Amino acid sequence: MAIAPEKIKASRLAGGKRAAAAHEGIDRSKAYGVDEAVKLVKARAKAKFDETIEIAMNLGVDPKHADQMVRGVCALPNGSGRTQRVAVFARGAKAEEAKTAGADVVGAEDLVEAVSKGVINFDRCIATPDMMGLVGRLGKVLGPRGMMPNPRVGTVTMDVAGAVRGAKGGAVEFRVEKSGIVHAGVGKASFNEPALVANIKAFVEAVARAKPAGSKGTYVKKISIGSTQGPGLKVDPATVMSGPVQG
Repeated sequence: MAIAPEKIKASRLAGGKRAAAAHEGIDRSKAYGVDEAVKLVKARAKAKFDETIEIAMNLGVDPKHADQMVRGVCALPNGSGRTQRVAVFARGAKAEEAKTAGADVVGAEDLVEAVSKGVINFDRCIATPDMMGLVGRLGKVLGPRGMMPNPRVGTVTMDVAGAVRGAKGGAVEFRVEKSGIVHAGVGKASFNEPALVANIKAFVEAVARAKPAGSKGTYVKKISIGSTQGPGLKVDPATVMSGPVQG
């Protein structure tokens, strides 16, 4: 059934008013201290659902060069607020270990076959090293989704129980995009301010530790945070990084 033009117009006007209200009192040119930025972002998360608090970091790298790739994982101290469905490629005792740790999907050849057919009912996947010969065949399926197990981020490991608990407990992976930006969800609007600040600092520090050898000059150029439907705010890197911002 078609929506009446007057209802569409009213909806657009209401959306414009909400956007204007959300931006009120925000200086788009200012780099806020992280505590103030979190307070402002939380106050403007007015959606009917629990909005995700997102961070974006503009880095001084060119991912086209192998020595400037940035990738890693961060265990958020207060969790991500998101329920992660975890799959584990393993056999025997390691498969049982994964199940005990709370993995949602566990399998070997059967799981490889299901994924190859497009059955992906999980958000993250982990594999034991001996399974990578099989899992490697799924590169074209899992790679574009950012789900391919990788030892650099701890998802190819014999410690499947620890990896599963980490994924379930709020560990988030990050990987720099072609534009030099890393972004991730670092909590929910329902989190209290100290919890969000702690998560943001942990994520920024994890990205800082992942600085590649090929990065020269300023590594962390800009940081911004915002909620799913709220405005983005610039954050002063000096208020979230324990080490030097330059170099």
